[in-house]
Amino acid sequence: MKVTITREHFQKGLSAVAATIPTRTTLPVLSNILVETVESGLRVRGTDLDISVSVQTPADVEREGAITVPAKKVADIARELPDAPVLLESEGGRAVLACGKSRFRLNTLPSEEYPSFPELPFQEGWKLRGGELQELSAHTSFAVSGEETRPVLNGVLWQLRGDEMRMVATNGHRLAKMGVKLTVAGGEEDLIVPPKALQQVERLFDAEDELEIARSESHLGFRTHRTEVYSRLIEGPYPNYEQVLPKGQDKECVADRAELTAALKRVAIIASDQTHRVRLSFGPEKLALAVQTPDLGEAEDELPIEYTGTPIEIGFNAQYLLEVLRYISSEEVKVSLSAPERPATFEPLGADMDYICLVMPLRLME
Repeated sequence: MKVTITREHFQKGLSAVAATIPTRTTLPVLSNILVETVESGLRVRGTDLDISVSVQTPADVEREGAITVPAKKVADIARELPDAPVLLESEGGRAVLACGKSRFRLNTLPSEEYPSFPELPFQEGWKLRGGELQELSAHTSFAVSGEETRPVLNGVLWQLRGDEMRMVATNGHRLAKMGVKLTVAGGEEDLIVPPKALQQVERLFDAEDELEIARSESHLGFRTHRTEVYSRLIEGPYPNYEQVLPKGQDKECVADRAELTAALKRVAIIASDQTHRVRLSFGPEKLALAVQTPDLGEAEDELPIEYTGTPIEIGFNAQYLLEVLRYISSEEVKVSLSAPERPATFEPLGADMDYICLVMPLRLME
């Protein structure tokens, strides 16, 4: 193999696949990336066997071929190269990389040892604009669980229902659900997708890209003409989130999102590092926030609100509330409640957005 490529294109291809390279692995070839020639130039591939990324980039091909090179070292080298064309070729079981006066020889592993990517039936799949997928992912992925005891909660539930698509994520203490209307109707699918895969989709595809999407029993794939992302799906039944969403809440608060966020950040400084517990007291025209941490001290704050219903005191994890408020884009937020031991829901007010977040309460200490 012998190719010449601009430093910019070379570095862009390497950075696209870098996030899939495992930091530790018992399979040495996974610490490498596969670089191979294609009709349009060069294709760079990386995988950790769960997430796989392939990117094509323009290059002048003098001799066809494929090699695997150490991912981290090549990325570090590319970052420091001068702004000049890069020559990459295979030579006696090694990769030779030259740019300007710089020249490197790196040990390689046979390209035949590199894992193959999943083969998915894209001709039977569906198409979706990148922006629609990115919006759903960004507003829900934060709520997934980080614990490994219930693997299905480590993923995002992605549901397609004709002309509607929704994503749901929860860790059992908070939940985020968002739906959008599709410009092109799809079929019916229920998938549990690792958030890392969705992060790659957000990072590598533009909002205006039309993505081709396909699935098999165990994998999900996204592609455009130059970029491909594959992910192993999480198996198992997702909890019935509809049963968790409360109905008949008789208390409603409308607050300025920025003011509520600022007040929570202030009082949370004194909150326990374990529970992050904050007491919210909802009443006519005022929301009072209070924190008591025995070995640290106390904090109080308040802000004006619009409130309907009987007064209520309820405890929450302040960090969960701040995460929810970060993803509500409207100037005002609607908070719906029913009882101190029942979950509260948070929704944007005045925004044309099918978005709701649920947060379970914490027991208040007397």
